[in-house]
Amino acid sequence: MLERFRLNGKVAVVTGASSGLGVAFARGLAEAGADVAIGARRAERLEQTRRLVEETGRRCVAVATDVTSPDDCAALVSAAVAELGGVDILINNAGVGTAVPALKETAEEFRAVVDVNLNGAFHMAQACARVMRPGSSIVNIGSILGETTGGLPQAAYSASKAALTGLTRDLAQQWTGRRGIRVNCLEPGFFASEMTSQYPEGYLDKALALRVPAGRVGEAEELVCAAIFLASDAGSYVTGAVLPVDGGILIT
Repeated sequence: MLERFRLNGKVAVVTGASSGLGVAFARGLAEAGADVAIGARRAERLEQTRRLVEETGRRCVAVATDVTSPDDCAALVSAAVAELGGVDILINNAGVGTAVPALKETAEEFRAVVDVNLNGAFHMAQACARVMRPGSSIVNIGSILGETTGGLPQAAYSASKAALTGLTRDLAQQWTGRRGIRVNCLEPGFFASEMTSQYPEGYLDKALALRVPAGRVGEAEELVCAAIFLASDAGSYVTGAVLPVDGGILIT
């Protein structure tokens, strides 16, 4: 049974791989046996991730990628195909978050968040699906804020993540039967990241006490394990699913 979780012979693409959870996804998929193509806007930090992947003994290609650009997304996929032999897995992790009161948020600020979190996810999924073989898997990284509120003014972020669940279900409907590509979505709760590091002082402690039955933030490996399940043959009968990994926030 454990062999079904292995990713040997697979090629994974991970976006937003220059920091935080993106780094954890890239290294975790490599430890499970996949070669990895990584993309992010901060090219210099991608090199650190590339070294972490290669330390596992797997191959890695790093490409500066702005997911709001369809051309950049296509270039990342082309590099994966040319240097690693194809694309079997996409971890659609690139994202940005803001906390701006809705009456003060400009159209440009709102659009910038949606452009990365929703449009960027679509551009990457489209580019990967064009070359993926049957049995491939796309894992979108959403947020529990797509289903609940966190007490901060995050209209753009919440809207983009709610839309991502709709995108997940529709792509699953279109591609699973016709192309053999499964599409699922993970909804993380509170995990250490660049976004959570910007929370107001005391906010996270209060949120954990009031909203998280597990009573703690999640560990990156816990989210990576869920992604490996959805990306691997262990999850071969799962598509169109939205899986919270949130310590119980959505039951409070």
